[in-house]
Amino acid sequence: MNLIILSIMKARSLHVCTMLLLLLISNNSSNAFFTSPSKLSVIGTTTQSSFFEKTTTTKKSTSLYMANDLVTYLRTEWISAALCSNQITRESRVCLQLGSEDGRAVTFIPRSVKKILTSSAEADGKLTVSARRQLLQNEKNRRAGKVELMDQAADDLTEVGDNSVDVVISLQCAQRLLDNGRSWKKSIQEAARVLKPGGRLLWVEQTELNGESYLDYVESLNVKRMPVVLKKMKKLKKDPEEELKEDDTMYPVFDEIGWDDVSLVLVPHIAGLAVKAMDPVVMAMKAKQDEEDRLDDLAFKAFERGTIKRKKRRKKK
Repeated sequence: MNLIILSIMKARSLHVCTMLLLLLISNNSSNAFFTSPSKLSVIGTTTQSSFFEKTTTTKKSTSLYMANDLVTYLRTEWISAALCSNQITRESRVCLQLGSEDGRAVTFIPRSVKKILTSSAEADGKLTVSARRQLLQNEKNRRAGKVELMDQAADDLTEVGDNSVDVVISLQCAQRLLDNGRSWKKSIQEAARVLKPGGRLLWVEQTELNGESYLDYVESLNVKRMPVVLKKMKKLKKDPEEELKEDDTMYPVFDEIGWDDVSLVLVPHIAGLAVKAMDPVVMAMKAKQDEEDRLDDLAFKAFERGTIKRKKRRKKK
């Protein structure tokens, strides 16, 4: 085992390190990371018959278990950091994390984000004391924006309004929700509700949960009509209320979805990005407005060209 650890220290390639870690874990036990019993122990009962008699203690060895194996944990952490750093746009100002287990994600989010909202994957829907402490500590270290501590369940975001968030991140949240008797599917529905049109859902989750694919559910999420402001629909010839009643077409919640399997892990994981679609009526109005702006721009340029030609003619005369 000492030879394996020494090889890991000298290895420079990520692939080599991962393979050596897999070998090290297989020598101990699968799907768990153990520390030496001599280094981590719980002192049991202590007996003492008199002041001068020798004190005897009984030691019980314990083991430290992680939610995922060490290789999967480290690999998904690296992928989560890269995903947040590269796929959160500069225009994003509000970010919501599904299942804020601790403050790690705060360090992954770019400093351009000014507000980070939290939610819990616990059974009672509240942040733990340790999670609060770590979130506040990482907020202080980040030195940018504010972390708003919210006691709300990740599958029931009662404190967040519709179309109010630029980015939602879900990092190892679905399985924790499932373990605590909550719904990972409702957490995706809630993410879709609070996201602004064009907002992004980023996730690094287990590929399957109880035999159901996380990606398939994201892709199959549909809605009759995305929420719109009726004031924007007054430009239509038809009455907005009548227009809403007539349209029973199902539209996908996310119109752009990209994903990839996380490699070099023992437990299959998937990382992905989904962009929330705009309401069809709003998209039609936007396209119409863009066309009007284009025609106005062409007319203005034509007027400028005519003005230049008239000036040249006057100079020739």
